[in-house]
Amino acid sequence: MDAATKIVDILRSMGHEVLTSHLLREDAWEADRRIPPQEVFARDMRWLALCDIFIAEVSGSSFGLGFETGYLLGATPKKTILFYERAAEPKISLMIVGNTHPNCVLVPYSRVDELDELVRTYVSPRQT
Repeated sequence: MDAATKIVDILRSMGHEVLTSHLLREDAWEADRRIPPQEVFARDMRWLALCDIFIAEVSGSSFGLGFETGYLLGATPKKTILFYERAAEPKISLMIVGNTHPNCVLVPYSRVDELDELVRTYVSPRQT
C-alpha cells in the first residue's frame, strides 16, 4: 500500500475529513490538467484555508507541496506534519528536511507499516 494512501486511511479511521484524498487517484494529474491553472490554485488555496492541520507525505516532494507548506508556515498559525521515507531523504528538498519552523513536524519513517503508530502519535483523533 502506498504511504500517502495509508496515511489517508488512518486519518479517516480517526474521524478526520481529508480534503484532498481524491488526489491519490491514478488520474488526478490528468484531471487537474483539464481545468485552468488559476482554478487549481484557487481550489488549493481554499483547501489550505479550510484545513485545521496540513499533513503531507513528501518523499516525492513537489513544488506544490513546498509552496503549500511554506505558505501555511509563513502566513498562518496552522500546524504542518510532513511524513517522508528515510531512504528518500537525499532526494528531498533541503527546505523540507531542514525545516525547523516551530509549527512544522518532520516525521521520517523506514517502512509503511510504521505509519499507523506515527500518525496516531502526531495527530489527535477528531473531537466530535
